[in-house]
Amino acid sequence: MANVSTNAKARLRGVVFDMDGTLTVPVIDFAAMYRSVLGEDEYKRIKAESPTGIDILHHIESWSSDKQQKAYEIIADYEKQGIDKLQIMPGAAELCGFLDSKKIKRGLITRNVKKAIDIFHQRYEVIFSPALGREFRPYKPDPDPLLHICSTWDIQPNEVMMVGDSLKDDIACGKRAGAFTCLLDETGRYAPEDFSVSGLHPDFKVDSLSKIQNLLETNFDLNP
Repeated sequence: MANVSTNAKARLRGVVFDMDGTLTVPVIDFAAMYRSVLGEDEYKRIKAESPTGIDILHHIESWSSDKQQKAYEIIADYEKQGIDKLQIMPGAAELCGFLDSKKIKRGLITRNVKKAIDIFHQRYEVIFSPALGREFRPYKPDPDPLLHICSTWDIQPNEVMMVGDSLKDDIACGKRAGAFTCLLDETGRYAPEDFSVSGLHPDFKVDSLSKIQNLLETNFDLNP
């Protein structure tokens, strides 16, 4: 987005964050988790068919209840390992302090469980509200969780930004809701062809949460 004169800047009144890999340092080995749930052959087949990544929760929804239960147990075990190693992403506390100073609301949407959100809140001592886990259906990349937060805040989606590290979940959710989107790509995981293949083009892309404050001050009207 090009920088524009102050009176033409879009207003920003809320920021919604993904949790795992965005507000917290990525520790879950998703490839290993997918292999455990799907088996090696099925994992390779689905991966080849899904250039933007595997949606494991969507995939297992069509399974029998017994098979689903086993899959959720495997996923829960990997998520518990992630909770045990939970670390706050560098720059997250400072960014939240900045948003609070500007009276910009903070929300959270994750495909993890509510228990993980509760532990994150306890350790972080900063509360995101609303904070929606996968118990809220439908979950990302459906826009409903983000639209629910906007409705709760009584703020239009075009006055909100979705920040996350997943093109297929976070950016898709934000785009479908009509919000601004910011992709956090610390490692250069995404190449230009990923955007063209998926049809998902984030409004902004940063390699660190510490870059977001300047991005917001430069491109948005942050007055309450």
